[in-house]
Amino acid sequence: MEAAEAVRTDSVAGLQSLEGKYLTFALGKEEYGIGILKVREIIGLMEITAVPHTPSYIKGVINLRGRVIPVLDLRLKFGMASEEYTERTCIIVVEVQGESGAIQVGMLVDSVSEVLNVSGQEIEAPPAFGGGADTAYLLGMAKIKGEVKILLDVDRVIGAGELAQFETI
Repeated sequence: MEAAEAVRTDSVAGLQSLEGKYLTFALGKEEYGIGILKVREIIGLMEITAVPHTPSYIKGVINLRGRVIPVLDLRLKFGMASEEYTERTCIIVVEVQGESGAIQVGMLVDSVSEVLNVSGQEIEAPPAFGGGADTAYLLGMAKIKGEVKILLDVDRVIGAGELAQFETI
């Protein structure tokens, strides 16, 4: 087997490993998906207490059944324009791994769509955008019913820097 063919086979096997169930949600006109095993719950918008000296996309914290959960606005995290919250705006609580163990983090999204079962054949590698684009948080692109869903790596979206801040909150 030639080297190029071996690389292609490895990348196809890597994409096959991404198949499974994804919770899909909208930010603007784009649809995103996150692995369902990372999702702890979906809650409606509730009062968020601001925390001083945090980046603008970290909206603050919520009290969820006695637990303090940091919340970030994915629109702002992704450099999108801020929008007024609607009755469809909700918080997806996910669990990510921090240095001191699992941490629950809330992600504000425009709306939650559905849970999709994505097969390996429907997933393509993220496109190469060139030197200026950071695509490390993308797992792949799912092509479902003529639409593209952007599959996110939640651990990388949240990032080590934010996790360190959240662990101190």
